[in-house]
Amino acid sequence: MTENLRKLLNSESAIRWLFYGDSITHGANHTFGKRDFSEHFREHVVWETQRRNDLVLNSAFSGYTLRELLRDFDFRAAAFRPHAAFIMIGCNDSVKCPQDEFLPNLQKLWKKFQEIDCLLILQTPTPIITQLDPRRGENLIPYPEMIRQFAAENKVDLIDHWQVWEKLTQQDRYYLMNDPIHPNETGHLMIAHEIFRYMETFSSQYPVCRMQYGPKINI
Repeated sequence: MTENLRKLLNSESAIRWLFYGDSITHGANHTFGKRDFSEHFREHVVWETQRRNDLVLNSAFSGYTLRELLRDFDFRAAAFRPHAAFIMIGCNDSVKCPQDEFLPNLQKLWKKFQEIDCLLILQTPTPIITQLDPRRGENLIPYPEMIRQFAAENKVDLIDHWQVWEKLTQQDRYYLMNDPIHPNETGHLMIAHEIFRYMETFSSQYPVCRMQYGPKINI
């Protein structure tokens, strides 16, 4: 965790947290009416850690790439004047856009958040089930490393979900997914827990942190 994020979490001022990205952050459909990871975040941060005046906003949308995040930035990001923004992107970029435009577009997005004085918190995507979507699965492989490279070079916060999920067995991954691409409600809980661990707020004293992945997975 960077010092800037630590200062936000320790601040007594109200914080507006933004979640921005594609269908995984959007959380629609694949959680079957249960909470997505941004909703777990709201419960944990606003209620459990008692940051009662904070606001948690999710303006992600299914199908988005960095192109759409840049195009719709004023309406879906800047309009809310966020203090911190969680970005998960890359899954659609890997099949819709040339790979060589990803880092330049990520740089542009970071600059836009800097211009509105908003802290960027990057997240690598979760791995997909490659054998069920071979083209996307193979194309996606370079993107987590590009995101890591960008975060390291620019001292940007990074939550590396890909690294965590890569350690799981294939059976575990099936249990966390609704289809080859999208995490189900259990997968979203795992994503949320990794965010809390990164923020150093994960604790068994909190009900959301005590929620289990089920009998098949132990992290």
